[in-house]
Amino acid sequence: MSLQIGLLIFPKLTQLDLTGPVQVFSSVPGAKLHLVWKRIEPVPSDSVLTLTPTTTFADCPPCDVVCVPGGAGTDDMVNDEEVLAFLRRQAESARYITSVCTGSLVLGAAGLLAGYRAATHWNARDHLAAFGAIVSDERVCVDRNRVTGGGVTAGIDFALTLVSHLVDRKTAEAIQLRLEYNPAPPFNSGSPETAPKEVLALINERMAPFKARRAEAVARAAARLNAGAATA
Repeated sequence: MSLQIGLLIFPKLTQLDLTGPVQVFSSVPGAKLHLVWKRIEPVPSDSVLTLTPTTTFADCPPCDVVCVPGGAGTDDMVNDEEVLAFLRRQAESARYITSVCTGSLVLGAAGLLAGYRAATHWNARDHLAAFGAIVSDERVCVDRNRVTGGGVTAGIDFALTLVSHLVDRKTAEAIQLRLEYNPAPPFNSGSPETAPKEVLALINERMAPFKARRAEAVARAAARLNAGAATA
C-alpha cells in the first residue's frame, strides 16, 4: 500500500500539533510524508524548533491525506489565499481532509468544513461556526472524511484514529504500543471542565490578547468566504 500524506507547515505553528502525527504516520507501512510550504526554506515554529519543508505547494503530489496543524500562525493562514487555494486543490482528490488544534479554522476558511462536525482547541471552538462547521468538543471528531483533533496533544490520538481508518485497528494499536503511548498525566488540568477555576482564569487572562487577534482574523476570513459563495 502506498499512502501520500501531506502536512502543511507555516510560521508560528505549534510543533507538537505536527510532530505528534508525523511520528505516528511515519510508522505506517508504505506511507510517504510531505511537509508542505510555499518555498523550501526554514520555517520557524512557535518554539525554539525550526522546521524544513520537503516540498512546495507547486510540487506536492495529490495526497490521500491532507493535514493542517494549529498554532498562533493560523491567524495569518485563514486569510492567506495561496494556502487556502492549495488546500482546496488537495481536497478535490484527498481521501481524508484533516487537522489538529486550530488547523481546523484554516480548513474552515478554505470552505472545507461547511456542514461538517469539527473539533479544535477548546479556546477556539466559538470560531468554528463562522465557517459553517458544527462545533464538536470531542478529542477526535470523525465526520465522513473530515477528521479533526482537539488541542495540541490530541494530535497523537487523532493520528492513531486516522490510521485505524486508513489501514486497520491492529496497525494503529501496534504503532501505539511501539510509541508506548500510555498517557498518565500528573494533573487533571487538561481541559477547562477539569482544571481548577484559578488555573482556568489564569490561562484565559493570558490568552485574551491572542483570542482577540484570532477573532478579528476569523471575521475577515468568514466575510471573504461568504462573499465568494455569494458571487459563485
